[in-house]
Amino acid sequence: MPNGADTHCPYCALQCAMTLTPAASAAGAAPATSSDAAPASPATPALPGEGAVPLEVSGRDFPTNRGGLCRKGWTSASLLRHNGRVTEPMLKGSDGVHQPISWDQALMLVTAAVKDTQKQFGNDAVGVFGGGGLTNEKAYTLGKFARLALRTSRIDYNGRFCMSSAAAAGNRAFGVDRGLPFPVTDLDSASVILMLGSNVAETMPPFVQHLQGARDAGGLIVVDPRRSATAAFTGDGGGIHLQPTPGTDLALLLGISHVVVHEGLADTSYIEANTKGYAAVVRSLNAFWPERVQSITGVPATLIRETARRLAQGARSGGSYILSGRGVEQHVDGTDTATAAINLSLLLGLPGSARSGYGTLTGQGNGQGGREHGQKADQLPGYRKITDPAARAHIAKVWGVDESLIPGAGLPAVELLKSLGKPDGVRCLFVHGANVVVSAPDTNAVTQGLRSLDFLVVCDFFMSETAVEADLVLPVTQWAEEEGTLTNLEGRVIRRRKALTPPPGVRTELWLMARLAEMLEAPSMFSDDPETVFEELRLASAGGLADYSGIDYAMLDRGEAAYWPYPVGSQGTPRLFADGFAHADGRALMVPVTPSKRAVRSFADDSLALATGRLLEHYQSGAQTRRVSELLGSQPQAKLLIHPGTAAARGIADGDYATVTNQRGEVLCRAELSNSVRPDTVFLPFHFPGQENANRLTEAVTDPISGMPEFKTSRVWVRRAASTTVSAAPVAVPAGSGLPLHAKEAS
Repeated sequence: MPNGADTHCPYCALQCAMTLTPAASAAGAAPATSSDAAPASPATPALPGEGAVPLEVSGRDFPTNRGGLCRKGWTSASLLRHNGRVTEPMLKGSDGVHQPISWDQALMLVTAAVKDTQKQFGNDAVGVFGGGGLTNEKAYTLGKFARLALRTSRIDYNGRFCMSSAAAAGNRAFGVDRGLPFPVTDLDSASVILMLGSNVAETMPPFVQHLQGARDAGGLIVVDPRRSATAAFTGDGGGIHLQPTPGTDLALLLGISHVVVHEGLADTSYIEANTKGYAAVVRSLNAFWPERVQSITGVPATLIRETARRLAQGARSGGSYILSGRGVEQHVDGTDTATAAINLSLLLGLPGSARSGYGTLTGQGNGQGGREHGQKADQLPGYRKITDPAARAHIAKVWGVDESLIPGAGLPAVELLKSLGKPDGVRCLFVHGANVVVSAPDTNAVTQGLRSLDFLVVCDFFMSETAVEADLVLPVTQWAEEEGTLTNLEGRVIRRRKALTPPPGVRTELWLMARLAEMLEAPSMFSDDPETVFEELRLASAGGLADYSGIDYAMLDRGEAAYWPYPVGSQGTPRLFADGFAHADGRALMVPVTPSKRAVRSFADDSLALATGRLLEHYQSGAQTRRVSELLGSQPQAKLLIHPGTAAARGIADGDYATVTNQRGEVLCRAELSNSVRPDTVFLPFHFPGQENANRLTEAVTDPISGMPEFKTSRVWVRRAASTTVSAAPVAVPAGSGLPLHAKEAS
């Protein structure tokens, strides 16, 4: 690596470009500026276990980030030589303590566990839970490994928690699901952008620069029950913040659509030429006039009308975009809510337009590619349906197996986790790239399910909260120690490049799956070389919706842009829908939707709606970012955002400890009084474990179409806590590492 390795950030799907070079000093100080705020002072005390930083990170010019990085990106190299790394297989003893064993022992234990489980309970008694951060090569191989080496249908991944409703709505309406069907830079020239349930100012700060044009035009419209950092960006004439009652986003979208139709703002020529289902949608909107929607959502009818008019004006002149995120999708009617947003975009003639569009914001680093090539319970590579005979035949030919060897559809993530340890459920589980003890809904039940398994294998580079529960933990490479590809939120395939040799004893997951496939006598070839795997992925995806067949490592290494679908002989597809939609007739399908009774329910007593979400400093379950001193120092613990009036009615002062409870569990955390939340709502970040784990309270009820769980409107009761201390929530580490339990704010 004489001149550094050009690669991409390991965190969110914006996939900001960066260059990694050998650190000039052991400290490896981060640059003095970033796109969201300066990193913490060098005087920030290091957490015990933080070692020398081996690489320096510098932002690299790329369309998504233009050289900028957020705090997580600047500090991303600090974990590569962290003393808490798992660097050899760790087996849990009868005393509950993990001790190191050899790789040969580990592989034999896994092989025996799989064979014994399947002999007693059948093939589907072995399950796999994957992750949206795995490279395309690992995600593809994991799906193949589950179906051919493990011979199980029981595979799904954590992307089911964050993108499945948007994907289901996109597939239903357009015939294809790609987060942004246009390059993110198209947003720069927009005059109006409607942001639905996404706080990009904290989740992917460099994205905010693409909103600046709309803000300057006074056309940034943000829908969020909380006045988030992104909602605050509408201030000083930058646009409008719509603050609906949690769970009423669908009604709000129907109200905006009602205005578009009944004020003659719809693009009727576009609708006639490009869609079907218009008449039924118009009928479904009749009951959602603005004043009625105001009574449901709390959003003034005047703002509902203004939003519709601005979107229509932008579509006719300066360009309008509608972007949806998890805030409106992580509900039991999330697919229908995303569908309502799509219907609105079609009424305005946005999809496929040269200057307007609709898209959804993918969250995880490879959330897009991770769901395209076989991790989902119902999909095969290339975004093919596992129930489609032609798809099965194609994949069987690429894999060199009889089609009958490929299992059918399995269980979506929440149902998969509910089956753990059950007599007819999963008894032996593999977890790759996920921390379900913190991130899954109703984590108390999930933890009990993990503990009831006969054998749990977790592949990770730290002893996450899920790894602590494992019988066997297998150490795998981190992002800067491996080669591969990922697909960012635009559907652009990019290269991950190796900049560092992994510690001795650490293996790639491709190596692990290749060895286990051999020991389990899998009927196909498994390679541990990423480029070889990608070449097979190209063949497997050919002809599918997510066709990568025209992409190879050489073109990516030359820096060529590669947006799928990219069939052999094409130039790729930066902008979808310019020539029609992916349905057989080329038209988009408009589907009537209406709020369910559950979605519009109100709480008559003193209970509140709990919304969960992210903080700028942390990522997902926090298993990585809580180990970085600069990040943990800024946000050391979960805080309950609560309206001052709501807090006063419960005798809670700013900084007091509060209990948040419901029938599933209890959270104990500090209260932070804030006018940014509605009086009927409280907000908790979901990055923290133990007594601060917000997902102790969320319900494992799901959208009936997508299988996405309801994360955003759990019913809770909030009281001032008698206790003034929070027990340390352990992030366990290998024996002898010297690391303490989870660091907590001392005051």
